[in-house]
Amino acid sequence: MKAWDALRRPIWMFDPVAMCGVYANASALTLWGAQTLDALLARDFSDVSPAVRARTERLARETADGQTLSEHWTFYPNGQPLTVAAVISTHRLDDGRPVLLFEAAPIEVESQERRAVEALRHTSTLITLFDAEGRPLFSNPAAFAAYGSTSHPFEARFAEPERAQPMLAAALTGQTVGDVCEIVTRDGLRWHHLDVRPVIDPVTGQPGVMLNEIDVTARVEAEQARVAAEQKTAMAEARQRFLTDMSHELRTPLNAVIGFSDLLTKAGLGQEHADHAQRINGAGQRLLSVVNDMIDLSADQASAPAVEPEPQREPAPHDEIAANEGAPGVLKVLYVDDHESNRALVMAVMAAQGVFCATADDGAEGLAATQAGDWDVILMDIQMPVMDGVAAARAIRALPGPVGRTPILALTANTLPEQLAEYEDAGMDDCIAKPMNIVDLVNRVTAWGASGWRDFDPQAAA
Repeated sequence: MKAWDALRRPIWMFDPVAMCGVYANASALTLWGAQTLDALLARDFSDVSPAVRARTERLARETADGQTLSEHWTFYPNGQPLTVAAVISTHRLDDGRPVLLFEAAPIEVESQERRAVEALRHTSTLITLFDAEGRPLFSNPAAFAAYGSTSHPFEARFAEPERAQPMLAAALTGQTVGDVCEIVTRDGLRWHHLDVRPVIDPVTGQPGVMLNEIDVTARVEAEQARVAAEQKTAMAEARQRFLTDMSHELRTPLNAVIGFSDLLTKAGLGQEHADHAQRINGAGQRLLSVVNDMIDLSADQASAPAVEPEPQREPAPHDEIAANEGAPGVLKVLYVDDHESNRALVMAVMAAQGVFCATADDGAEGLAATQAGDWDVILMDIQMPVMDGVAAARAIRALPGPVGRTPILALTANTLPEQLAEYEDAGMDDCIAKPMNIVDLVNRVTAWGASGWRDFDPQAAA
């Protein structure tokens, strides 16, 4: 070091780990604007920018094996910019500690060039210049920080290496290529927006390629999360539609099988035929149990879809409606269902109990019958054409006077928890599951019909 003290060329040593000065000759002290060596070594370099820290790390790595680098550096002694041509190498101190050795010579640089160089060094965009073979010629500090090397070839950056060559070839033919690709960095896989364009190497004059990279991982992951959420919602809605359809298509025919076989067992048949009817009823009950278990198991992970209002049309007259019939004191029930066998079964059950029952084919006809008649109870199917049971219930509840307060009991195969909540929200008072239990049906119809709802005045209660 004593030999360096007398040199006119500024020479100093810098510890890249501790980020502090180690030695400087007299010329270096002048360059740095320091009065003494102690004053220079006391300066704190720990708060340098990420770009300077990355560049210092690169110098230590690339000179560790005895290589020498020549670069331009801009320093700010006493706040004033000073650009030097520096030769950098690794020197080991007496204790074996490796430090960076700088041999510098001041140079004159145009102000615009100096600003451009500083912008290039401090930008967060990763910028790398490659030759025609994809070998790196220059990397700014942001690129070095991402890959940990200035010798990282073009192809090695891609998680899918086969994507590299077409982009490099396109740029060498004069095209500018942009794409979002998954990239292998020292911090793991990231998503980068790549801008690959042709350039001429200002040193050799040969064709080259400049790669600009911007990390867009957060944006890509947010988009992926959005798509995954939409897919999950779509799957849940599809599952819900499946459960609703399966419930309706399986429980509706079972309703007729179990209901009519139950009526037959009580119809005074001969013993042999009564036994046949009882076996049919038992088989239907067992099949119903299997269907219920299957739907309940699937429903554990189902979510309720939004219910879209169905189109309405003017109700058509139906010869099964004659709404004011029935002797005084007889319970009058309106049953709305698009399934003929269901209507026949409920009418037969009601007739056997001395209850007058009229029917309607869909929600629109049920609404018209409600407006035209004087019913004690309305039984309402849910899945119907023209107007479904939920829409019909809402429309009935909107009617003025006592008719709008008529008890509405859902009679349906669709009995998932979220569906029951929907029926309640529409103003329905109760729900009877299909296939129905005849005794339960009669008991609930009788109880609601005798509930005294006509005597309740909501205005007086308010």
